[in-house]
Amino acid sequence: MDGVGSGRDDLTRSAAPGHDLERARRAVRELLLALGQDVDGDESLRDTPARVASAYAEMLTPRPFDARTFPNDEGYDELVLSRDIPFESVCEHHLLPFVGLAHVAYLPGERIVGLSKLARVVEMFSRRLQVQERLTQQVANWLVTELDPRGVGVVLEAEHMCMSVRGVRARGARTVTSALRGKLRNDARTRQEFLSLAHSGR
Repeated sequence: MDGVGSGRDDLTRSAAPGHDLERARRAVRELLLALGQDVDGDESLRDTPARVASAYAEMLTPRPFDARTFPNDEGYDELVLSRDIPFESVCEHHLLPFVGLAHVAYLPGERIVGLSKLARVVEMFSRRLQVQERLTQQVANWLVTELDPRGVGVVLEAEHMCMSVRGVRARGARTVTSALRGKLRNDARTRQEFLSLAHSGR
């Protein structure tokens, strides 16, 4: 018997365009059965396939946001940095989370963007199957495309569960990646300012 109880309600509430959560639930159930788990006989596992399907749907669905930019009317020409932006993503190799902090900066040109949007851009690209290297590049490339700034700097540092709970089991190990564009790549002084501000107080 393929019983899910109240889990079906969770599937209905969390369904989103492009998601077939009932199909995902069935797949998770088959995975658990293949791994020797008593999904039907153990009451505590009965709704697990539905919960897992809903959890992955949430982790892989970014919230929509307005990416509108604004004229830099004040002519601000110094670094804009948003530091310690928390993010979570899912490793595409093992389907395990990686969790960390993003430091995102740009040197404005003629356009600026609301500060909250820097965090939303990180979320937009992190809420999908990812590798950290690509995620770092995607955030930087978005800023270059949307703002045409004089420079961009993105640093991500994260702990990967595929390293912490399996394989080498290096708990607490953090992976750091960076993407530098424009003046933050080509000008040593500007690059150092960004890196110093991103890691100040540590």
